[in-house]
Amino acid sequence: MATRTERFKTAAVKTARTARKWAETAAREADRLLKEAQKRVKSEQRQQRIKAALRRTGRVLKAAGRAAIVAGIAAGIASARANGRGRRVRKKH
Repeated sequence: MATRTERFKTAAVKTARTARKWAETAAREADRLLKEAQKRVKSEQRQQRIKAALRRTGRVLKAAGRAAIVAGIAAGIASARANGRGRRVRKKH
């Protein structure tokens, strides 16, 4: 029959093994959660870069639109002036 000390040591070793097993399980779970968090951060950063690129593209398109409007107005004015010159009636002396 085992002595009291031997039973205590056996129980302590068994408890230590169980604790080690759960610690390993917790470490695996923490690694899994860390990887998932890193994926989310990467995808959020990617989304932020895409949004920034879209904002820059929007600014460029706005500027191009304004330039097209100004060019159209300038062309209309130039056309009106050219047509106006041809229609002038010369004064007789």
